[in-house]
Amino acid sequence: MRNQKQIAFNPKYPSVDLLREKARKRIPRFAFEYLDGGCNEEVSIRKNTREIRDVELIPHYLDTYTQAQLETELFGHTYSAPFGIAPVGLQGLMWPNSAEILAKAAVEHNVPFVLSTVSTSSIESISEITEGKAWYQLYHPADLAVRNDMIKRAQAAECPVMVLLCDTPTFGFRPKEIKNGLSMPPRMSIRNMLQILGKPQWAFETLRHGQPNFETLKPYMPGNLNLKQLGQFMDQMFSKRMDMEKIKPIRDLWKGKLVLKGVACEHDAELALQMGLDGIIVSNHGGRQLDAGESTIKPMTRIAKNYGDKITVMMDSGLRSGPDVARCLASGAQFTFMGRSFMYGAAALGKAGGDHTISLLKTQLKQVMEQLGCTKTHELQNYLSDH
Repeated sequence: MRNQKQIAFNPKYPSVDLLREKARKRIPRFAFEYLDGGCNEEVSIRKNTREIRDVELIPHYLDTYTQAQLETELFGHTYSAPFGIAPVGLQGLMWPNSAEILAKAAVEHNVPFVLSTVSTSSIESISEITEGKAWYQLYHPADLAVRNDMIKRAQAAECPVMVLLCDTPTFGFRPKEIKNGLSMPPRMSIRNMLQILGKPQWAFETLRHGQPNFETLKPYMPGNLNLKQLGQFMDQMFSKRMDMEKIKPIRDLWKGKLVLKGVACEHDAELALQMGLDGIIVSNHGGRQLDAGESTIKPMTRIAKNYGDKITVMMDSGLRSGPDVARCLASGAQFTFMGRSFMYGAAALGKAGGDHTISLLKTQLKQVMEQLGCTKTHELQNYLSDH
């Protein structure tokens, strides 16, 4: 294993909230609203973070204490922190080359990076950057030959973990994306073009790196699609609703660890266990799919209590800080992931954004553990308040 990168971050931006505000000023409004927005009235986005922060921890000040150790074992690998970079679609739209920026930072800091099928970088390029350590999130294709080829490509790229997405049986109803023309099919209006002209650095970087495309999907796309045809292709490409009959052959084909992402209830956790999956990520897609659902911390806490000794239970959606990571681990999660937080970092600081955000979160989490008197991440459950 390479030496882990030293923790250091830009003191001008000592919080994810400050990164978010800087990102808002640097990228066109339509791109920021795609990153920042949710579905319907966006209740779920706000509730995710708010209810994580309802969790309280109790410090033990008089115990003998040495130092906080952030290293966390997951699927046989010891990562340098108990958090990773969640899969995000259309990353290059929000900040050019951001998938590569974040993947590079992830491997240098020894934390997992998960590539989405609908990101703007290919499996192969991200595998090269991460030295075969990147995870791959599979949107289930309707064409089984395409599914099998994607699995072969991920295996050839030495991805250690495949993540199956189960929480997108329909496209979320996202008013901001519809208004901005970022629904399917996408469109580039005069309004959006004017927004681009107001963000010259974003425009320059986009010209330098090229218009973002669905790089992983390119081998399966007919050539010269117009925007309407692209929308139809994407709609027909994926078999949206996941079920046991679709998961079983993937379990047989995939030789690495297999994780189900988007679990939001005990029923689905039980089925994942029955199918022999290695882990689940309790998630509500960052509040982008079901605005009337629970915040992620609630089902995760129940699932961890009932299944945490039988299957690896992880969580995403709503985490924005090191203390948030500590709260989720104390509530039973064995590992956590963040998407928006890292994208804010990349959009705010460009090529330095991934390094900055990982370093910031490590620093925050270490401070919380030292304040509590907690030595190891898996011991955070011992500091959970009963309230």
